[in-house]
Amino acid sequence: MKRKYIIIGSFILILLGIIIFFAINGNSNNSGINNSNYNANKTEAIIDNTQNDENDANNTNNSEENTNPKVENKTVARHDETPPPPVETEISSFSTPIVSDDDSRQNNVELTCEKLNDTIVENGATFSFCDTLGPATTEDGFQKAEIFDSKGNKIMGLGGGKCQVSSTLYNAILAVPSLEVTERHEHSNKVPYIESGKDAAVYYGNADLKFVNNSGKTIKIKASTDGESVTTSIVQLN
Repeated sequence: MKRKYIIIGSFILILLGIIIFFAINGNSNNSGINNSNYNANKTEAIIDNTQNDENDANNTNNSEENTNPKVENKTVARHDETPPPPVETEISSFSTPIVSDDDSRQNNVELTCEKLNDTIVENGATFSFCDTLGPATTEDGFQKAEIFDSKGNKIMGLGGGKCQVSSTLYNAILAVPSLEVTERHEHSNKVPYIESGKDAAVYYGNADLKFVNNSGKTIKIKASTDGESVTTSIVQLN
């Protein structure tokens, strides 16, 4: 009888041990599953946060692109405010020979041509040789050369040679009927570079060469010398 109780007690202890074993293993497995689920959820949360950060960065970039739109390189048509230069048409020209080898006279001729060249005369305006050139002065570089006094005598005067340029211009003016000469003076003696009656003496404050531009167009006066002749031209601006 005592042995029977011992067997039953042993069986009960074994059964309790089995129950306790499975109970402990069951809790461990559930804990592992829970931990796995937690880690999986945590990983998904990290991925979701990363995607959200990328989306936020993209949204920020899109916002910056909208705020600062890209400037496309485009060729924009521009209208030049500066009008094209007028067309120049020569309507008359005249030349006279230089017959003197005096360096001072040649210097005065060159200075006179430089001052006269490219003078613009508007339609209806009056041109004055003396007002355009001004008085001959040493400050401007003029020198003394032969001129005629009121009695036809040769004397030395500042700016001698200017009259050859004015006489050459006078003959260019005569070739244009719409240019009306309003003042012109002959020399007190014959000059060697032009025929009688075709010269135009000038002396600031005393004798001038003037004309009115009635051509209906703006004109330009050109004047030059090459040391052998003096040439003046009338150019019409269209």
